[in-house]
Amino acid sequence: MKQVQDAYIVAATRTPIGRSGRGYFRNTRPDDLLLAAVRGAMAQVPTLDPKAIEDSIIGCSFPEGEQGMNMARVVMGLAFDNPVGGVTVNRFCASGITAIQMAADRIRVGEADVLIAGGAESMSLVPMGGNKPSFNPEIFARDENVGIAYGMGLTAEKVAQQWKVSREAQDAFALESHQRAIKAQQAGEFTDEITPVEVIERSPNLATGEVITTKRTVSLDEGPRPDTSLEGLAKLKPVFAARGSVTAGNSSQTSDGAGALILASEKAVKQFGLTPLARFVSYAARGVPPEIMGIGPIEAIPAALRYAGLQSQDIGWYELNEAFAAQSLAVINTLGLDATRVNPMGGAIALGHPLGATGAIRAATTIHALRRHKLKYGMVTMCVGTGQGAAGIFECL
Repeated sequence: MKQVQDAYIVAATRTPIGRSGRGYFRNTRPDDLLLAAVRGAMAQVPTLDPKAIEDSIIGCSFPEGEQGMNMARVVMGLAFDNPVGGVTVNRFCASGITAIQMAADRIRVGEADVLIAGGAESMSLVPMGGNKPSFNPEIFARDENVGIAYGMGLTAEKVAQQWKVSREAQDAFALESHQRAIKAQQAGEFTDEITPVEVIERSPNLATGEVITTKRTVSLDEGPRPDTSLEGLAKLKPVFAARGSVTAGNSSQTSDGAGALILASEKAVKQFGLTPLARFVSYAARGVPPEIMGIGPIEAIPAALRYAGLQSQDIGWYELNEAFAAQSLAVINTLGLDATRVNPMGGAIALGHPLGATGAIRAATTIHALRRHKLKYGMVTMCVGTGQGAAGIFECL
């Protein structure tokens, strides 16, 4: 039996996050976003021989269309001259952090020394639910399963009701998310984790018959709005229930983006002269009732802490995916988390939530933030559609 060993993150980066639909990645393929992130990660480890990369694991919530055909393997073929395998995995919003966990486990049990993990999602090109959603009819035959078919917004309404999260509290939380994100952008705190992406646009000149090509480099997240105010948020109408409290303003933004990390064993670290950024400590995933899927972290966080032998106060930085302000506040209040340590640079309400990419994106944020602020432990956690929660812990080295 092989001895358990540590898995180290030696590179971590992400693309900027664009708004879906009309944002600056609206015509950019998700596999191209992932390719940019992989190349950005490789640039962080110039002494690593690409031939040492044994496999890749990439998360994606709706792996079809432009992000289908096993996107992980396609991108590895584009990124490297030597063959690198790849598998695309799906745990919806936790796909990216699950991909990192799976890569770390391969290393920890001694079955690999260098792997790439990450996630990618284009909500501009592949809609929520995919192009042809089809639920198993048995879901509607039993009351306890009907929640699987609920829209995410409706589950947030149910969480707001059961955990007594007011509209005012949700809007205040959303405002703070934008304010924190704007402050972090202005201070350059995202710079280390972001790989700029060149966006290429082509349009026809009908008069000459020529195709006009324009290029620009994107290096900032598109979502944060400096003009956000409580007054403006209060004017927004509920979008999921007639008398509800969940609005577009206190929900996460649909987005496009990608993230990539390189994980290595101690053997590979020494062989290639790599500098570990963090150690992957623990991971937990739990199921919860699908109609209140937003409370997933309430179950996953204590489990991840228990596996790591840590207490919540040991975590200096939490990246709690803000699927909705309602579920974020329910998690923070129920677990008694220190709100100043949760999303200090804003969350998905301001920055965006490209589904299967978010876990990898937020992992890059956590790892670089720990090093910048000289903190020891950080956590990435999120709720998951159809009723799950996931949490992963990193130790800064």
